[in-house]
Order: sequence, then C-alpha cells, then structure tokens
Amino acid sequence: MAFSSILRKSANSLAPLAIRLTRVQRIYNSCIFTALNYSFQSQQPTVNRFYQNTVHFSTAVDSRKTTSDEFLIRVLESEIQCAEESDDYDRVEEAPSGFPFEIEDTPGLQTVTLTREYDGELIKVNVHMPDLVTSDEQEGDEDDGDDTEKPNKSSMLLVVTVSKKAGPRLEFSCTAFPDEIAIDSLAVRNPDSEDELSYEGPDFYDLDENLQKAFHKYLEIRGIKPSTTNYLHEYMINKDSQEYLRWLKNLKKFVEE
Repeated sequence: MAFSSILRKSANSLAPLAIRLTRVQRIYNSCIFTALNYSFQSQQPTVNRFYQNTVHFSTAVDSRKTTSDEFLIRVLESEIQCAEESDDYDRVEEAPSGFPFEIEDTPGLQTVTLTREYDGELIKVNVHMPDLVTSDEQEGDEDDGDDTEKPNKSSMLLVVTVSKKAGPRLEFSCTAFPDEIAIDSLAVRNPDSEDELSYEGPDFYDLDENLQKAFHKYLEIRGIKPSTTNYLHEYMINKDSQEYLRWLKNLKKFVEE
C-alpha cells in the first residue's frame, strides 16, 4: 500500500509538467510510448514503427532547413545584385597626378597602407574605412534639438608613422574631413619598447597654437594634405563597397556548400 501511494504521488507531481508540453512533444512522446508498449507483444514491429517515426521527423527537419537555406540564398543573390549595381561600386578613379604614396590594398582587410620615402624617412599611413555622414543626417541633427555632440561631416581615421633608419619614430593619429585634417594625438614610439604605459605627451590641443601649426606643416610636406586625403576618401568608399560585396558572396558560398 505504501508503495502504491508513492507511485500516485509521483504521478500527480508530474502532471503539471505534462500539461506544459507542446503538441509536437506530446505526439512524439506518444509515438515512443506506443512503440515501447507494443514491444511487450513483439520486438520486431516495435523497432520498425519507432524507426519509421524517427525518419519522418528527421525528414521534416531536413525539409525546413532546405527551404530556409534556399530563401536565404535568394535574398543574398538579390543583395549581391544591388551591391554590384550601386553607384559606389568600382567608381574610384586613378590616383591624381603627383599622388606621393604607393597604395597597398589587401582584399579582405578594412584598412589600406600607404608608404613613401621622403628625405631619408619612411612614411607609413594606415587608412581606415570612412565614417560617412549623409546630407539627410546632417539636416536631421540640426532639427532634433539634441545637445549631444555628433559628427556633422564624413571623416576617416589615419595613423601616420614617420621613422628614420634608427631611433624612435613619430606616430600621429589624425582625422581627415573633406578639405581638412585634424591631428588628434602625437606620440614618440621607441622601436625597442612596446610599453603601453609610456608617456605619450600632452593632449595635442593643449599644445601651443604655433606648435600645432608647425606639426600640421610637418605632415603636409610629407604628403598628408587635403588633396591626398580627399582622394583616399573616395578610394575607401569604393573599397567598402567591394568588401561588402565580397562578404556577401562568401556568405552565399558557405550556405550553398
């Protein structure tokens, strides 16, 4: 009697859980229960019936997966076509006359590297993807009354390194706007030390105004000037479009395999 009471209590405690099961789970569990119950009568039919239901369930899952993949591929193909027809795709012109740098553009990377030699110095520039601001966004920022600082012009990050044969190197972090270049920071780097806690000087905007102008002139004669960065801006917009298209095609290839 005590054992029967324990069984009844256990059954009652499982009832709420059974109610929460979905319809698919109830059907699937019912199939298993039927198969196990039938095994008391005959082993062979039980195996066949359970196997048939499992195959049916697996086939349904495979069918949904195939349908989902086919839909994703169609959407990717549509997006690829739009990317190929975009005005920004493959629109960049050749470098202007007198462009002082050699461009190293590796497919798949989000930066390009510029290099040149100038009077015994090696100038290296890492150019990052532009942060674009459209005319609509500019108008929206003026109308929303938000006092938070927002960029109102497209910009591009440059990291300019000036090094000589031996000794430390200068590293400038710059933001290039249309027809304007701002120096954000300046540091002296020792090639023998990568200590992140080394002193990097004061904030550039805290320097004497004449010293700021002198550093701007220092970069200008080494090729970091608006005529250079304006071309790079167009170049990086085109690269961004090409990388996006390459990314879409890689996604499509993965899903198809």
